[in-house]
Order: sequence, then C-alpha cells, then structure tokens
Amino acid sequence: MRLENVDGFTIKIATNDDSSEIIKMLKRIAQWLKDNEINQWRYLLDGGDDEEIKQSIHNQETYIVLKDKEIVATFTLLAKQSEWDRHIWGSDHSSESLYLHRIAVIPEYMKKGVGKSILTWIKDNVNDKKYLKLDCVAENSKLNYFYKNNGFELIGITDGHSKYQKKINQY
Repeated sequence: MRLENVDGFTIKIATNDDSSEIIKMLKRIAQWLKDNEINQWRYLLDGGDDEEIKQSIHNQETYIVLKDKEIVATFTLLAKQSEWDRHIWGSDHSSESLYLHRIAVIPEYMKKGVGKSILTWIKDNVNDKKYLKLDCVAENSKLNYFYKNNGFELIGITDGHSKYQKKINQY
C-alpha cells in the first residue's frame, strides 16, 4: 500500500520511530473514552497491548494518518488472524479477509470524516482481500452505528464484541 493524500491527510506505514507516539496517542484516546464513559480500550491504559502494538509497527502493519506532520489517527491491518481474531471470529484459513485493529482518531479530529476517509482508503488500496473484518465493544452504540453507517454488516456478537465485515473486493 502506498503513501497517499486523502482529503488533506497523508496516510503512510508507521515506522519504529513512531512507536512511542502511537502508544501515547492510543492511551490518550483510551483515557478520553473512559472520561466520556465509553467502554472501549480500557486495557490500553494499563499498558495492555504495548508489545503487540510495537510488533505490529515493526511488521509494517500499522499506519499513521498525518495532518501537517502531526499524527491525528492510526490503524492496523492484519492479513493473518491474531489470537484475538481467532477468539472472536473462529479460525479462518481462507486468507480472504483483512482484519482492522485499533482504528483511532484523536479527539480534536473526531467527527470530521477521518474515520470514513481511512475506511475508503483501505477499500481503494487493498487488492488481494475480499473482506475487511473488525470488532468493537457491543455496547459502544456510537461506534457500532459508525460501522453500520459505513457499509459494514453485523455478523454477530461474541464475548461482548460486535463482529462486522464489509466486502471490499470482487474476486
């Protein structure tokens, strides 16, 4: 996937040098979610996933979204299921799916179309997968609405998490 400007934002693969800033940003967003009584990502506040986040960056699976050289959003795309994906979705050996994790936008840029732009960029830049899959906390009504409003189909709920998928390519 290539570096690209979308709606005034630059999307590119994160580097190891971005690790601490991405983790700090994710924790800041997790605190914002907690402060706004949204049950999502609380485990990040205690350092949960720090090593997994660093590994995803090292594996070139994490992207950053820049506005005037400031990181305003991040997301991770996995071509193979993580342990969490297998827990939520069951084992998928088809390799037809791409798994979206930790799509996050800083509060100052929420409700400005950044999330929608990211989803459009993924659809336009992934050529070798049929589905984009993700999960979110089932009781997070705003996030569930966001995914439904962006063309994702609710497949079911497992362990308190809504499972969404969207067809991104016709084979």
